[in-house]
Amino acid sequence: MIQPDESFNGSFPYAPHFTHAAGFPMHYVDEGPRHGEVILCLHGEPTWGYLFRHLISALRDTYRVVVPDHMGFGKSDTPQERTYWLQDHIDNLECFVLALDLRDITLVMHDFGGPVGMGLVARHPERIRRIISTNGPTPYGQASLVERLTANAHVSPWFQWILKAESEGRLEAVLGELGFNILSTLKLNGFETHALISDTWLQAYGARFDQRDQCAGAIGWAKGFAIDAHRFEEPNAAASQAIKAKPALAIWGMADRTLHAEHFLPLFSEVFPQASVRKLEGVGHYCLEDAPEAIAAHVVAFLKQR
Repeated sequence: MIQPDESFNGSFPYAPHFTHAAGFPMHYVDEGPRHGEVILCLHGEPTWGYLFRHLISALRDTYRVVVPDHMGFGKSDTPQERTYWLQDHIDNLECFVLALDLRDITLVMHDFGGPVGMGLVARHPERIRRIISTNGPTPYGQASLVERLTANAHVSPWFQWILKAESEGRLEAVLGELGFNILSTLKLNGFETHALISDTWLQAYGARFDQRDQCAGAIGWAKGFAIDAHRFEEPNAAASQAIKAKPALAIWGMADRTLHAEHFLPLFSEVFPQASVRKLEGVGHYCLEDAPEAIAAHVVAFLKQR
């Protein structure tokens, strides 16, 4: 378990904050001017707020950057009596946003932070100012959603492994040792810059999962896909109409082996047909690790335009 003040040799030098609004100690970073425009960053599997460390540094002088760790990830707690399906994470995020009364929000979403964030958008479009997807799906009631998710699962090594491991009864055992096999899991999902690998980097991502009972979040996200337990939030007509007027940007690492651009960029464009798309060649699924400077530059330029 990561200690609240752990900075990983100064690579994550941000003060820890906690709220119990969702019924457990939920950790978050809150940097920058408190009355500034809010940038809300949402991580995915099996990462945590550490993924956004470079972006926090790039934005915090001008914007209020808020980065929560989902239940079972990072410095947040892992309650054993809870379930870890998509709808649970959406509920938690809603409690978090309402407790902090965050408004004028620009969402920056990666991996399953996309579906969680879009769930918040469906429930509270009035609190959202902009949408930024960084290799993060944007499900929002699209007619092609199931077809594209199914097609992606057929070509994604990660989703293929999840289905096979669950069918053979191995999924929980393997992901229950995530503190040991974190590098192979991250690599299977996809990062291309091997120079990232250091003892500090591995500790930052692996220390969270040093015990089996601390792996419930990572297990839940994978198992929920395998047994079809996740439920996407369905926007009503008013929410669907409201979101189309929001400025949006997609930044996509085109070497993503987990969430293939050919399936997920069209989903984004169905919701945001006028939005810009920035394609990063040679950049993998963990784009915020592979190309932090390029992503920060695109985000800053987008924020200044709107």
